[in-house]
Amino acid sequence: MTPDTALRHSAEAEAARLPALLARAEHLAGTVLLGDHGRRRAGMGDDFWQYRPAQFGDSRRMIDHRRSAHGDQQFVREREWQIAQSVMLWVDQGASMRFASDPKTLGTKADRARLLGLAIAVLLVRGGERVGLTGTSLPPRRGNAQIMRLAQALVVDADADYAPPEHRAMLPHARAVFISDFLGDMAEVRLALTKAADRGVRGVVYQVLDPAEEQFPFRGRTIFESVGGSLRHETLKASDLRDRYLARLAERRDELAQLCRATGWQFGLHHTGDSAQSALLWLYRALDGGTA
Repeated sequence: MTPDTALRHSAEAEAARLPALLARAEHLAGTVLLGDHGRRRAGMGDDFWQYRPAQFGDSRRMIDHRRSAHGDQQFVREREWQIAQSVMLWVDQGASMRFASDPKTLGTKADRARLLGLAIAVLLVRGGERVGLTGTSLPPRRGNAQIMRLAQALVVDADADYAPPEHRAMLPHARAVFISDFLGDMAEVRLALTKAADRGVRGVVYQVLDPAEEQFPFRGRTIFESVGGSLRHETLKASDLRDRYLARLAERRDELAQLCRATGWQFGLHHTGDSAQSALLWLYRALDGGTA
């Protein structure tokens, strides 16, 4: 197979995943009830938002006489606040994310991370926000066309076992969502969040793990190999590694949580065996400053 042919087959395979991912993200976003106006709010702007009953303190110039003529109550015509929030996404596309302990019943970590990343983008765009990717490839924009661009970018796999968070071109005072298993180099994660915090960026670190990565259900002779093939370890007594592995995993989670507290971000954990709907709702609330 020539390099050109291999590239074409790879591009066709990635393109084939796009419609399914987009449809699933749209469907998932549709299951989360956020009210009629999402994150939109009243303020100075040109676009009509809603009518509300007139209140004490409203000037007569604010009264919409055409709407008020339909009844005995006076109404004010409110306009939508035009300063939309920019939200930047980083969804880990490294090889480690393509792990699934049981492909028949569980999707990969990458599949869940991409679904959540695109679904939160759909919700934010519907709420009037601008959404893009960290880095310089896709700046934040509004509209359905931007959702398609995001979907196209998210289906591309990276070759490295662990992809470092992208922290270039972080817009000052924007919001951000980082979705990954965060099993790679913590120095890169620390650098990304520190640089973001220095620019006034706040956001959410969302760790996505396979249930087997939490339970370590391995016994006897086992060969552990990274998805990308760069790491390999064989043992005759896998169960002897369990306690040390779980302790290191807990240390990593504590380190992530402490880093988030220090930089003003929020930390969350999700397992691929759990509900994607509840994960999306948690993400949305956390990004909006709510609690888990």
